[in-house]
Amino acid sequence: MNLAHRIDLWPIERLKPYDRNARTHSPEQVTKIAASLAEFGFTNPILVDSADGIIAGHGRLMAAKELGLAEVPVIVLDHLSDAQRRAYVLADNKLAELAGWDVDLLTGELLDLDRDGFDLEAAGFTDEELTAFLGDGMMPDGSQAEETGPVVQPLGAMPALRAGDRDPYQQITFTLHDNQAEIVREAMDAAKGMGPFDATENQNGNGNAIARVCEMFLTRKNA
Repeated sequence: MNLAHRIDLWPIERLKPYDRNARTHSPEQVTKIAASLAEFGFTNPILVDSADGIIAGHGRLMAAKELGLAEVPVIVLDHLSDAQRRAYVLADNKLAELAGWDVDLLTGELLDLDRDGFDLEAAGFTDEELTAFLGDGMMPDGSQAEETGPVVQPLGAMPALRAGDRDPYQQITFTLHDNQAEIVREAMDAAKGMGPFDATENQNGNGNAIARVCEMFLTRKNA
């Protein structure tokens, strides 16, 4: 296995974009990358070949230019054959797409960061995605909540599906007082403790738990 042993700083004008790069970067994405660089620093160097050509990091270079940076960190991968280099340009992007999300953990992390006052847009999520996970911060009467923390908390987030592919799933959000939220969490934990959810195709534990609580209520109500 070949390992890179150092990171260099190169002037931006030295880097040569790959003219057959199949990955596209919208202006909105480049702006988000720039916001990430401004918040966290240049944590992911651009990968280049021995002829100064970019292998991975075209979006980061565009964001660096947007920020007006004069230099960027690079790692030179001079051990790749021409075919390996061209294949890695594709693999670097495609392999990242194969990862998924633990939606419950993701929602909890976003909620905690939101409570800490962190600008969640720096994490790369769109406004629509953040609204889906956290709610829009509006009270039922249409007024803006005065509290600094989130007032709409999802009981079970949607699976990570593309728009148009969500059927037969739905996301329902609720506005709860802190005392009510504690009761709901306790009920959901109790529902999860009753055993696995074998009679459902839903993979979201929170959604299954709240559905089980409601089923038990309706069964008792109609008995």
